[in-house]
Amino acid sequence: MNEIYFLTGNKHKFLEVKPIAEKHGFRLLQYSDEKLEIQSNDLIKIAKTAAFYAYIRLEKPVLVEDAGLFIEALNGFPGPYSSYVFKTIGCKGILKLMENIENRKASFKSASVLIYEPYVLVSLAEVHGSIAYKPRGAKGFGFDPIFIPEGSNKTFAEMDIEEKNKYSHRARSVEKIFIELKRLLREDR
Repeated sequence: MNEIYFLTGNKHKFLEVKPIAEKHGFRLLQYSDEKLEIQSNDLIKIAKTAAFYAYIRLEKPVLVEDAGLFIEALNGFPGPYSSYVFKTIGCKGILKLMENIENRKASFKSASVLIYEPYVLVSLAEVHGSIAYKPRGAKGFGFDPIFIPEGSNKTFAEMDIEEKNKYSHRARSVEKIFIELKRLLREDR
């Protein structure tokens, strides 16, 4: 089984992506080294920079995924700054900003970059949904307790990994990467 190093210090993110990799015949290893995270409004640029930096250090196949929560009524805030915003104001802070706002539309976007020589694969995926009025659920991480994907009445934090991956922006983005990698590897034979 081909090994790919997934650059993340987030065990929840690793546990979401691992079964997707395995389904496609790849063994995912968590790589928790320093992640170079540039400030940018472009999720793909953020993920690409981190992937190239990690690949140069590791010299092995590396996968990076970066995501953001984009809230329509807040002009796309927090967007690519979601991790920082979560650490500073959390779900309660976002809900405070959303007080008295009827438009609850939001989306999660995910950019994945895989460097698997000679390939550099890039994928962007998005899931639409809405912001809950209060946090619900104890699973997942980040803004999962306040995001309800379209087609469900549960927040991501109320779902187990298998159910979340049916809706998830991250699952869609990573799935595209592995499908493309398998196609390329078949063509090389």
